[in-house]
Parts: sequence; structure tokens; C-alpha cells
Amino acid sequence: MSGTTTLPTPSGPYLDAGMLPADFYAHEELLSEKERGKIATLRDFLRTQAAPLVDDYWGRAEFPFQLVEGFGKLGLMEWADPDSPESKPSNLFSGFTALELAHFDASLATFFGVHTGLAMGTILACGSDEQKRRWLPAMSRFEKIGAFGLTEPHGGSDVAGGLRTTARRDGDGWILDGAKRWIGNATFADLIVIWARDVETQHVLGFVVEKDTPGFTASKIENKMALRIVQNADIVLDGCRVPESNRLQNAKSFKDTAKILRQTRSGVAWQAVGVMFGAYEIALSYAKQREQFGRPIGGFQLVQDLLVKMLGNATAACGMVTRLAQLQDAGVYRDEQSALAKAHCTVRMRENVGWARELMAGNGIVLDYKIGRFVADAEAIYSYEGTREIQTLIVGRAVTGGLSAFVR
Repeated sequence: MSGTTTLPTPSGPYLDAGMLPADFYAHEELLSEKERGKIATLRDFLRTQAAPLVDDYWGRAEFPFQLVEGFGKLGLMEWADPDSPESKPSNLFSGFTALELAHFDASLATFFGVHTGLAMGTILACGSDEQKRRWLPAMSRFEKIGAFGLTEPHGGSDVAGGLRTTARRDGDGWILDGAKRWIGNATFADLIVIWARDVETQHVLGFVVEKDTPGFTASKIENKMALRIVQNADIVLDGCRVPESNRLQNAKSFKDTAKILRQTRSGVAWQAVGVMFGAYEIALSYAKQREQFGRPIGGFQLVQDLLVKMLGNATAACGMVTRLAQLQDAGVYRDEQSALAKAHCTVRMRENVGWARELMAGNGIVLDYKIGRFVADAEAIYSYEGTREIQTLIVGRAVTGGLSAFVR
């Protein structure tokens, strides 16, 4: 073998800018030197700027807007500006970005994913050149924030065939009517991608609705037990008039919507791995400091068994999403591969946060010890971007040669 790889030295979370203790097989070494530098910069930003804020804002279910400018200065989305000399980063780098955010806080990872993956990703994939130049530069600098409105109050998994929000052509514009639910960032977003069914053709079309457009209202969903920093909203569209210039010119059917979801579904799998990393590191740090019977509990066999099971889950899941990103970068990945990663990684994530809470006993339910936040947030990640059951049916259809178990 040529060269050597140094395994990360386990330490408390965010004590330095080195690789993460949970990255036991040093997957981060697969990134280029430039990419590792950007991840290190993000890690330092989260450690120094977000760490003092996140528990308090999570407890109050409020968003720390003072961090938005800092996200923009990181330059993680500069490449999305049509006039930028930066090239699109690898899917592996994008995955590790999601992992890093979720390893620190799943709410911030969700905010970032909605803005960059769902909103910006839709404009990149479905917008005209003029629309990309109109919206993406400010979005890439986080000067304008995006949201993505697909899910509706009556259901989620059946949205492909059951979309009720309508779009009616009216002169040089469109009239949107309907409702959306669980729309992240929507209470403060400047640009909201809305998917609606054309009443004439029955095709699903995409529109960008700008903040303060008459007929558009977004109301915060209160009393959430998970992702409390994320500002989810109920949206009502009541005679909301949108100009033709705001209709995404390359969004012509639900197949275009599905292309976005296929990409972001893999990002949720990366978030799940990040949550596993964070839970493991919190539990590891606690085990080395908490004393019972005159010594740290990390020296007891049953505690070490929990830690090693958590590390095994996290390592295996990281290997899975790493390979998925490599397939994406090669342009050969399939829907069912993203679906399997999302389903498997979120199940293992649920298991890991439970073990971390178990290790920390009563302290595990107190926000001061952080792991309770991870346990609660894992429940949302487990369900959004397609439930485990739906992902299972996607994979099942593929492995059985097209035998669909979906109810029609």
C-alpha cells in the first residue's frame, strides 16, 4: 500500500477542527484537500458561532437569524451562481456538508437542505437561464432564503397523484389556489417554490412565489416536539396571482418534481448519519466523564458495548452513503439506491439515539445534556422526504423486477 491513513483520535465533539471521532474508518479522507478545508471551516463556524445558541433556540422553538449571514460567508453555494467560476462540488462533498451540519444540529441541517437542496435545487434543475440569473446569485449568498411547497394537509405519501393545489392560467399570469403543510423556512422565506396542478392539462407545474405576494399566507406550526428550530408553516394560497415569468419553465410534470426528491432523499440519509455521529460523540464524552462506583462509566463492559454498537451503526451507514455519493458522481445511481439509504440509515439513526439516551440515563432527557434534542429530532428525519414504508416499496419493486406493491 502506498501512503498511510491516520485514524481520528476520539475526543469530545467540536474540540478541534480535525476529523470527527465517529469517522472511525476515516471516510472524510476521500474528500479532496480543498473540500476537507471547507468542511473544517464549516465545523469551526458551527463550533464557535452556533454552539452557544442552538440549545436555547431549540428550547424556544425560534430560529437564530444571526447565523444566516455567516452561512453565506462560508461560500458553500457560490458555484450555484450562473456567473461564478466555481464548479459544482462533488456529491461526496455535499454529503459531508449535510453530515457535518446534522452532527451538530439537525434543525440547521434541515434549514440548509431546504434552502440549498430543495429550493435552489429546483431552480437549478427546472428554471430557465434567465430565472437562474434572477434568483440564484442572492440565494447562493443566503441574502434571499428559499422554501419548497409540495406536501399538503390532506396527505404526503400520495402527493404524486393526489396534489390538490391548482394553477389556472389568467392572461399573462397564473392564479394559485390550495394549501401546503410542513413547509420548512416558509415563515420567513423570500422565495417559495410551489407545486400545483394545471386545471386545464392536469400536469404538475412549478412556480416561484415571492414573499408578500397577495393571496399567499404562511402560518407557523406550533408545539412541535422535533426540529424545533425549523420554522415549518401551513401555507394558504387564495387567489394568489403569479406572473408567467415566475413559472419554472422546465417543470412540466411530476417527473420533474421527483428528480429533485431523488437527489434530496440521499441528503436526508447523510443527515441521519450526521445525527448518529453526533449522538455517538455526546455519549462517548459523557461516558468518559460520568463517574459511578468510583470510576468513569466508560470503563464498564455494558457501556462499552453500547458505544461499540453505536459506532458500528454509524460506520456502516457512512460507508453506505459514501458509496451512494460515488455512484451519483459517476452518474449511474438509481432511485432505489437513494431509497434504500434513506430507509436504512434513518432506522439505524433511531436505534443509535436511543442507545445514547440509555447510556446517559436520566440526564439524557435534559436539554442541557443535548442528547434529548437528538432523540426528538431523529423522529422527524425518520419520516420526512418519504417514510420508511414508502422507501421500502420503492426498493421492493426494484428487487422483484418491477412487481409493485403500491396501492392504487
